[in-house]
Amino acid sequence: MVCMELLGGPSMTVLLMMLNTLTAWGRDIPENYLHQVRSECHMTNGTQRVHFVGRLIYDREEFVRFDSDVGLFEARMELWKSQVQKWNSQKEIVERAQSIVNVCRHNYKLYNKTIVHRKVQPRVKVFPVKTQPLGHHNLLLCSVTSFYPGEIKVSWFKNAKEEKSGVLSTGLIRNGDWTFQTLVMLEMTPQRGDVFTCCVDHVSLQSPVFVDWRAQSESAQTKMLTGVGGLVFGLILLGAGLVIRHRSSKDSYSGTKEDSCLKGVINTDPQQQDFPRAVSQS
Repeated sequence: MVCMELLGGPSMTVLLMMLNTLTAWGRDIPENYLHQVRSECHMTNGTQRVHFVGRLIYDREEFVRFDSDVGLFEARMELWKSQVQKWNSQKEIVERAQSIVNVCRHNYKLYNKTIVHRKVQPRVKVFPVKTQPLGHHNLLLCSVTSFYPGEIKVSWFKNAKEEKSGVLSTGLIRNGDWTFQTLVMLEMTPQRGDVFTCCVDHVSLQSPVFVDWRAQSESAQTKMLTGVGGLVFGLILLGAGLVIRHRSSKDSYSGTKEDSCLKGVINTDPQQQDFPRAVSQS
């Protein structure tokens, strides 16, 4: 089922007309108060079944409701029963309220592609809360972010067997940009060789996503870090060697060019070098 809230249009016109009566009836209205108009469209199987609910709210308390399944206005407070009876006795007002379901159908067609069928694949990351040696209690996190719609299933597995106990969740969190996120945690005490898997199933995925986290001893982690550090150090040395070679080649080229320029200024011909002596002798 899809639920949309209408903004503007006939629904607001009808409900605001009802809301204006509140101001006329109001006595000793405080300086600060809040009027709300809520117009909700509930669709099942597309537009096969359309259900409209309009609510008039004063200071967070609903006092009048129009339900398209009922077809009449309902007083939610004793004070409003007589006024609601007057509205229900006016055929034009009731028919306008009943016609709002057609606005719901129209808006559904507009939002069908951009909202109803919108799908964004989740991003999944798995990591422990802190670095602990094997055999110590820890918390493994499965971070699932940036997905839409909000319906999602996240499961934990240990060595291909689903874990039911020790699973905690933050629930669904709205990001404010038409996407959601959730964090599902697993309490565990890892042993050597254990493989923990976070499984995420979402309507945007052709098949569920599996992300593994493997329990490693401190020695294995140290070897891995040493290997990574050695690789990075080797890349730094390689880069430095290339820079030095490039500079050497550049200096060699500059020297050759300078010598060729000097040849145009200093004549190395022995006969020409004797020219000053020949002048002095003459």
